[in-house]
Amino acid sequence: MNKSLSILAFVLISIFSYAQESSPLEITGYADAYWKYDFAEQENIGTFFGNNHNSISLGMLGLGLKKSTGKATFVGELAFGPRGQYQSILNGDGNADNADNSFHIQNLYMSYDFTDKFNMTAGYMGTFIGYEVISPASNFHYSTSYLFGAGPFQNAGIKATYAFSDKVSLMAGLFNDWNVYQDFNGISHVGAQLALTPIEGFSAYLNFLTGSSDGGEDNYSSGTLVDLVASYDFSPKVSLGLNAADYTFQSDGGYSGVALYPRYNFTENIGLGVRAEYFKEKDVEELEGAQFTSFTLSAQLKHGGLTLIPEIRLDNNNQSSFLKKDGLTATKNASQASIALVYAF
Repeated sequence: MNKSLSILAFVLISIFSYAQESSPLEITGYADAYWKYDFAEQENIGTFFGNNHNSISLGMLGLGLKKSTGKATFVGELAFGPRGQYQSILNGDGNADNADNSFHIQNLYMSYDFTDKFNMTAGYMGTFIGYEVISPASNFHYSTSYLFGAGPFQNAGIKATYAFSDKVSLMAGLFNDWNVYQDFNGISHVGAQLALTPIEGFSAYLNFLTGSSDGGEDNYSSGTLVDLVASYDFSPKVSLGLNAADYTFQSDGGYSGVALYPRYNFTENIGLGVRAEYFKEKDVEELEGAQFTSFTLSAQLKHGGLTLIPEIRLDNNNQSSFLKKDGLTATKNASQASIALVYAF
């Protein structure tokens, strides 16, 4: 018994007692504001962010911290403002009039590199699903896709990643229900990601997430989601991104969709990009699911940490879920123009 304890102590000391090289504390951040005009003078295209019509509105202020000591790393990120508080993951009771709802945790996790190939991470993390993210500084387009709004935003859990080579890695993890810091019903989801970078300029991520929440089979986060993200740089100026996903509820319903992201960089500071998306809610019993097509044209004009994003967006819905100027007449089409300012450091 004593011999076994001595061996265990030796192993732990070997792992943790080497010289701990500590990196400087990294502080990052971003902020955004926007003006949007819907040509029907309605808040027609509600894809989570940038919904206010004809108003100079705030997005969010994000502040991030990162610190590494030896093989251990900590990451934390707080968000302030409506984009983070009320439109992504709700803090408190989700009531916009609640004065206690002042900030939101976007990321809070720790990771450890056991070897150059094997890493484990635990905590509350931005989701590995999808092409677009919550941070406006990390997206080319300011408005977000239907696929982004339909999928999870964050995953709390523990995951392990193994790099077979510099071109292939696999992640597998256990997670709570979607978008919650804590789950009193226990770990409910299993997820995985296969990452491939076979040639320079090309990357692909095949993502999988399945499970059942306490809401039962009809709950939105009870089912199986398969998601593909890929991008290819044809040249320093031309690139193409892809996001395709299929989500099936445990009972009936779900969604599927695909979005393409071609982009052209005129210079290092001037770029033009398109998002072309098709999104379909799956049929439930005899009810046909809504089908959306969306076309978004955006430009990015950069100077230092500041980015100006002018954008035009045209959407169509087969069930006439948009409104005309009178606010009463239903229509299949919606269009909007916006200008956003995003600063990142």
